[in-house]
Amino acid sequence: MSSVLKELLALLKLEVIEKGIYRGQSQDLGFRALFGGQVMGQALSAAQATIDEDRFIHSLHSYFLLAGDASKPVVYEVEDIRNGNSFSTRRVKAIQNGKAIFYMTASFQKFEQGFDHQDSMPTVPGPDGLASYSDFIIKHKDAFPQPMRDKLLAEMPIEIRPVQQYNWLKPEKTDSTCQTWLKTNGTLPDDLRHHSCMLAYASDFQFLPASLMPHGASHFSPNFQIATVDHAMWFHRPFRFDDWLLYCIDSPSASNGRGLVRGQIYNRKGELVASTMQEGVIRQR
Repeated sequence: MSSVLKELLALLKLEVIEKGIYRGQSQDLGFRALFGGQVMGQALSAAQATIDEDRFIHSLHSYFLLAGDASKPVVYEVEDIRNGNSFSTRRVKAIQNGKAIFYMTASFQKFEQGFDHQDSMPTVPGPDGLASYSDFIIKHKDAFPQPMRDKLLAEMPIEIRPVQQYNWLKPEKTDSTCQTWLKTNGTLPDDLRHHSCMLAYASDFQFLPASLMPHGASHFSPNFQIATVDHAMWFHRPFRFDDWLLYCIDSPSASNGRGLVRGQIYNRKGELVASTMQEGVIRQR
């Protein structure tokens, strides 16, 4: 396991303040605001800490209320909503500076047998031989301010290899459909909870920007505002995130200063392991 992956695992493992109250440290990725994936991953970790070990996350629904501060820790309060025979529900509030910046409702379920069907995985090139997102940053490093450049050029805990190479610095109008291979930079523990938190964290990578592709716009453009409003995720089947997963994304709509994106995540066997939806603000000021 790489040192940066160990650091990310530690970031997602929260400090217990008292029953139902946790604190997580923050990660500076070169932007002033917190990375939304960090808050989702930590909120899921907090909720999981209150759940019996025979129940696993099957859905989460999140709202981002205020921009978080990447220089300060986040406190998570978990509310025990329900514990049924098969399902458990939790509500998590993330707090900074005494204010709620984020809410998540998460539902957990015991494994059970039942009907089974899924969409087929698209036929795309495998991850071997594809250029990584880091390769794009290295190639265009002089276009980024020094503080951001140092963060972007650092070793990453998640490997990202886009199937379609899109130039975010010189964007052109194109279809919003895109696929990206993702996996952790090293082996994770066998506990599915670690893999679930890590995938929730990574599900926010290059997600909302897909809504900009039909317009030839970019989140790297000057005076551009892009921010997640809500993010939903469904976990369908057990998976490992230390092997490649294919994240298939498209944007069915943009209107009223908002973009909508949806995603399906497959393992290399072609099994659909998770689905995502997100809406956010996209504004050229």
